[in-house]
Amino acid sequence: MTDILEVKDLHTSIDGQEILKGVNLIVREGEIHALMGPNGTGKSTLANVLMGHPSYEVTKGQILFKGEDLTEMATDERARMGLFLAFQYPVAIPGVSVANFLRQAINAHRKAQDPEYKGISIPEFRKLLKEKMDLLEMAHEFAGRYLNDGFSGGEKKRAEILQLATLEPSIAILDETDSGLDIDALRIVANGVNTLSGPDLGVLIITHYQRILNYIKPDKVHIMLDGQIVESGGADLAQHLEEQGYDWVREKHNGKVQG
Repeated sequence: MTDILEVKDLHTSIDGQEILKGVNLIVREGEIHALMGPNGTGKSTLANVLMGHPSYEVTKGQILFKGEDLTEMATDERARMGLFLAFQYPVAIPGVSVANFLRQAINAHRKAQDPEYKGISIPEFRKLLKEKMDLLEMAHEFAGRYLNDGFSGGEKKRAEILQLATLEPSIAILDETDSGLDIDALRIVANGVNTLSGPDLGVLIITHYQRILNYIKPDKVHIMLDGQIVESGGADLAQHLEEQGYDWVREKHNGKVQG
């Protein structure tokens, strides 16, 4: 059975200010969706709410995943169920290597499935990590560096993609993964996503620009305005945005978007 992330009439506020005003969205395993929109429309808020960020209050609606209501679940519970979020601004963790971080994450996931699990052996983990790094064409030395400590923007995003490859979630949310990347780094990240995408992984790419979609072809594109998804279509919708900007969307939905 295909794992499905379904967002139903989601309303969310922070510090009493409503940000999401009735979001509806379905992402299935095997699909690539792009969520686009001007800055300040609620795209990153949606990513944070989907992963259970405690600062946001869900005032109405539901988040369903694998048939279960996630709305009141903690972030770690959602992650163990198979949701993954790649951050726009990944945090550095000095003193913790990429390899150690990933090994602990794998153990936490597996122990959640089997409380008797004793942890992945070092030889098994090394073999797994080597396979994933080779798949993503990453130098093995990368695993020994402290997580995001002194990393370039491109290296931080590659570390996020390596986490995605290693943890093997059902649905991955990439929050402006293309932010601040030069063309070479963007291409590397896009190649990683394309390598990992397939029937067992659904991807929601949140982006302000169309350029990452030159390298990753989405099945569906959604446009968010004022906390709502107001347009959905195929990959050609992103190209239309590139050519026309967002003004036509605003004009079309002026007065229709809830305030």
